[in-house]
Amino acid sequence: MKSAVKRTHGPEVLGGVGGFAGLFDASALLGYTRPLLASSTDGVGTKVAIAQAIDKHDTIGEDLVGMVVDDIVVVGAKPLFMTDYIACGKVVPDRIADIVAGIARGCELTGTALVGGETAEHPGLLGPADYDVAGAATGVVEADRILGAERVRPGDAVLALASSGLHSNGFSLVRHIVSGAGITYGDRSAELGTTWGEALLEPTRLYTSPLLQLVERFGRGIHSLSHVTGGGIAANLARVLPQETWVELDRSTWSPAPVFRVLADLGGLDLVATEGTWNLGVGFLAVVDQAVAADAASTLASAGIDTWQIGVVASGERPTGEFDQGAKGVDGGAVRLVGAYREDGAK
Repeated sequence: MKSAVKRTHGPEVLGGVGGFAGLFDASALLGYTRPLLASSTDGVGTKVAIAQAIDKHDTIGEDLVGMVVDDIVVVGAKPLFMTDYIACGKVVPDRIADIVAGIARGCELTGTALVGGETAEHPGLLGPADYDVAGAATGVVEADRILGAERVRPGDAVLALASSGLHSNGFSLVRHIVSGAGITYGDRSAELGTTWGEALLEPTRLYTSPLLQLVERFGRGIHSLSHVTGGGIAANLARVLPQETWVELDRSTWSPAPVFRVLADLGGLDLVATEGTWNLGVGFLAVVDQAVAADAASTLASAGIDTWQIGVVASGERPTGEFDQGAKGVDGGAVRLVGAYREDGAK
């Protein structure tokens, strides 16, 4: 575990592993004109129940980094460091080491130093095999380079960045469906080509490094970013659009991955009914100047992230019908999905 953590440390991390507090040399911030610190904290939710059910704990840490660090890049910030917290019913060293190694791997992939953490044993509150994980991270962005709704203009292209699967949201619904169908996580799914547990534990895709490279290359051509987590695609995009703007996102531009279709069918649900719960194959959204949209999509594709245009920002009177707006207290733009999803395998 210590060796995994140390691999995330550059010369700016002082004190090594195991101290009461992690130390990070902030003198690098002197190179900024007006550095703003960005902070985020989150957990993984009930996805940990599946890891516990099949005793596989080496990927849940990547999910944690995705939930925490990928929120920081939304404002254009470069992550600096992260800390984690693991609460468990009983400390099982190999299990804790697997969890932390996954966190460290995610930190390596996002250029984040893992500077500290805490493992707390809560017997009587949590069962011997139970645990939960949480984390917090800090990043930095130059004040005049912050991404956000104030940069967005009518006519901007909205790009969709493919997810790797469910990521870390909507697992209460997932578990309800699987349990109701009498399936155990060790059962093999012919449709998914693996066991249910392994398919559902597919790690969250990490977007930080490719997105920072995108911002570096296209500068002010990148206007705002949205991390598709709780609330789904429309609600999260609405948070990074200015008031009086609206977007209709075209479902026909992609086909949700098999894991979403299989779960929806198993639960007797239409995919549209799950849009506020699952990401349905879109893990991030980028609002960019239409002039750079094609090149931006190509750049992300070259980094291994399928990317396509899903909509265009509009202003003025919007079409009749229901739109998502005001998610999580942000009075931003209005967004809805329209059309029908492309059939699996169709072009």
